[in-house]
Amino acid sequence: MTRGDGDQRAAFDTAYAAALARWPVPVQSRDVGSRWGRTHVLVCGSAEAPPLVLLPGGGATALAWAGAVRLLAAVRRVYALDPIGDAGRSTATTPLAAADDVTGWLEETLDGLGLDAVDLAGHSYGGWQALTFALDRPGRVRRLALVDPTTSFTGFSPGYLLHAVPVLARPTAARMRALVRWETAGRPVDDAWLAVAAAGAELPVAPPVRTRRPDPARLAALAVPTLVVAAGAGRAQDPRQVARRVAEVMPRATVATVGGVTHHSLPAGAERVVTEFLR
Repeated sequence: MTRGDGDQRAAFDTAYAAALARWPVPVQSRDVGSRWGRTHVLVCGSAEAPPLVLLPGGGATALAWAGAVRLLAAVRRVYALDPIGDAGRSTATTPLAAADDVTGWLEETLDGLGLDAVDLAGHSYGGWQALTFALDRPGRVRRLALVDPTTSFTGFSPGYLLHAVPVLARPTAARMRALVRWETAGRPVDDAWLAVAAAGAELPVAPPVRTRRPDPARLAALAVPTLVVAAGAGRAQDPRQVARRVAEVMPRATVATVGGVTHHSLPAGAERVVTEFLR
């Protein structure tokens, strides 16, 4: 690690600790081993409640769920993960290189947490990860909530890709902040979380697993009760296209378009519809 890398890591750790201090309910941290490394997990809610595993979007960390977790933790034992290979407090020894690795990593993480079948929710890229796992291991998912999942039912909008190119080409804190501010169009964003995401943009991370839209036949056959939340004011993808496509390929799924929220202001704002789905 170079001196610059050390400074970036220190800045990220400081931002992460500050955001975690604002987690709205009592929380504990755990680390769970797998073939791919150690996964950092934030745990909250009653130990007697059914388990709910939360996956964040790319670069967002488990802290992205802070704005939604108060309601979720009132009805579930929550396990919010920092995905292996991404910004966060997890440590990777082997990168996730394919969809099978995503399934294997999540399965071993659930095993390490002592969990069998769980409710599973994912936002953005985490939605794709959650859907991938449910398709591969349906017996381990009781209910599936996909919060504005990307590359699962539709592609990104051209306008979003245009604004995201600078972040993808050379990630910096300033570019990440600019993308989020543009996409949310002045709507409130958790400043503590945005500081984490911005600092995380400057950390060296593994390339994300290349995503492919699942086979429609597999989606149609999925019997796990599924909720898909679309961002009504989102700029990352067209919520109308998301709703139409889900209706076509997953007719048994429930689609909820939440008005006034965008891709990057979620998952806060989706907690009520997700909580009702879990009841």
